Amino acid sequence: MAGGSTVGVLTGVFVSEVMTMRETSARPWTRPHDWAEVVLGVVAVLSPLWLTTSTAAMWTLIVLGALVAIDGLVSLAMPGMVYGEGIQIVLGALLFISPWVMGYAELTGAAWTSWVIGVLTVIAGAAALPVANAVHRRTAGSH
Repeated sequence: MAGGSTVGVLTGVFVSEVMTMRETSARPWTRPHDWAEVVLGVVAVLSPLWLTTSTAAMWTLIVLGALVAIDGLVSLAMPGMVYGEGIQIVLGALLFISPWVMGYAELTGAAWTSWVIGVLTVIAGAAALPVANAVHRRTAGSH
């Protein structure tokens, strides 16, 4: 009997935590996925300060990094905006392929920065997509 009550208490705690997370994800400026996107974008923008870059690498990192950070900020302000997470995934993919497309794959630091931040941006956007969908469905249903 004691084991059953422990499971019941743990289940209750888990459900409570999930509900708290859902409520938090619906409030602006609280979603960790979007904060990660902002940080990743800022790191990309600032990375030419400490990396050896070409003109193409520098501007690619600055422009795509700024777009990632701006989209992250917009997603933070409007948590139910589903297409913002899709934009993040596309921007991450563009950042990942940019060393080859823009011709700076031989600049190891800039290329690895693009690859790593690109992959992490795609992961953050994909992880935030179900959360944004849930918030969108919940707020769309309340109108």
